[in-house]
Amino acid sequence: MRHIFATDFQPKRIIDNPSEDRLREWALEQGGVITEFGNLAVTTRVRNRIAKLTEVVMGEPDQEDMKLVSDVLHYLRGKEVIMLDRVMCQTSGFKRKCRTYVTADYPRLPLMWGNTLFPPEEGEPDFIAIMVPEWPEKKVLVFPDSGITLIVGSDYKGENKKAMLRQVMYWAKKEGNLGLHAAGKILRVFRDDKLVDKGFILFGLSGTGKTALACHSHWLRPPERVIIRQDDVVILRSDGSAIGTEESFYMKTEGLEPAAQPLLYAAAISPRAILENVRVDPEAGKVDFFDTTLTSNGRAMVKRRDIAFTDNEIDLEKVNFVIFITRHHDILPPIVRLTREWGAAAFMLGESVETSAGDPAEAGKPRRVVGTNPFIVGSEEKEGNIFLSILRNNPDIQCFLLNTGRVGGVARGQKITVRDSVKIIEMVARDKVVWKKDDFWGYEVPVEIPGVDLARFDLSSYYSEDKVAEMSRDLKQERLEWLSQFHGLTPDIINALRP
Repeated sequence: MRHIFATDFQPKRIIDNPSEDRLREWALEQGGVITEFGNLAVTTRVRNRIAKLTEVVMGEPDQEDMKLVSDVLHYLRGKEVIMLDRVMCQTSGFKRKCRTYVTADYPRLPLMWGNTLFPPEEGEPDFIAIMVPEWPEKKVLVFPDSGITLIVGSDYKGENKKAMLRQVMYWAKKEGNLGLHAAGKILRVFRDDKLVDKGFILFGLSGTGKTALACHSHWLRPPERVIIRQDDVVILRSDGSAIGTEESFYMKTEGLEPAAQPLLYAAAISPRAILENVRVDPEAGKVDFFDTTLTSNGRAMVKRRDIAFTDNEIDLEKVNFVIFITRHHDILPPIVRLTREWGAAAFMLGESVETSAGDPAEAGKPRRVVGTNPFIVGSEEKEGNIFLSILRNNPDIQCFLLNTGRVGGVARGQKITVRDSVKIIEMVARDKVVWKKDDFWGYEVPVEIPGVDLARFDLSSYYSEDKVAEMSRDLKQERLEWLSQFHGLTPDIINALRP
């Protein structure tokens, strides 16, 4: 496929790597506005990823896909396009050169994407994305073997961002590593009277609280602190370290305010931030993060340096804890500790809820996505097997399932608050949680968590003993049926649910 683009991609004019200032000027000319905070706000026509219209093409494309490619390339012969080069990852051996082409009427797209990654380096690109937002049909064609993504009919920045991340995760898997849709942070805390660094990676679908928890200070005071590394994608290596990918965060802004999320709010009002589909008064520039008239998937592209508690590094030298963020509303405790095999099962189950970032029409409904990663290319069970292998090679890594929903039902159950989750993660780092084995599930449940009143989540307050047993059996059956579809999965992963 790359040779086809090499010979037939001949736009009328290529605007080669314009400066950020020039792109910003063009974006303002194309309808962007300056907010009360002095940052740029833009509005798009498409306001979430077109996941259902995304096709991964392995091997030779069919006739229909080839026709679309041919038609787009022919169309571009009469168009000016902006070309922008950037680099993903900063660690030697993992750096990937990335290039995007966008038709020139959409300068905000290369502006925002360019802020996502690192400055360019010499050489031909490993990955290429071509965006034609004005195309009458919506479609994303992914060609993993050639590192090319064609995006037509969408002017949503998240589509271009994920195009590159999807490609790097596929490349990582071919290299024997594992690209994860997960955030990375370090908690530097006292443990047994010694100040230690504990690395966390946090899984979660976009919009389920991954960024909010990854970017929380845990109210630690010096010399204790958090160090925030990554927001979206990391590459987990066989030695238990994790490679970062990006230089920015692309965070949801719905309900953003300084009291609840001070770090994210401060970053979103930075002059360097770019707001996307956030309600802004065009005359006064007044920003309203609570107004979801445009979409509930409003976003802010913010630079890492504008988020407190970041540093110059994006990697984790060592992953100590893996947190799978889920949203149950019934019998799952606020947190459970998993065996290695159960951790791999949790990876494969990918239990969460749909959000407006993926499919607004299905937002709030239960959903299972392997690795909470809708961007997996190729075998999903292979990823689960690799994940288990990494856990077994690094027995000091502990896995947890963190529930950010409710216990006891949506209507009358007890909400698990952000404060609860933040305190739980802190106490995991300090090794202060008291656990006991749950014989039915085969994992451990908390008996005591300092700073969290676990009595609020006592199932007997909401369900009879028989009802809990019935719901547990039904959930286990659902989980086993889901896992049984992955025929190449290591049997120990499924057997973890049969203690």
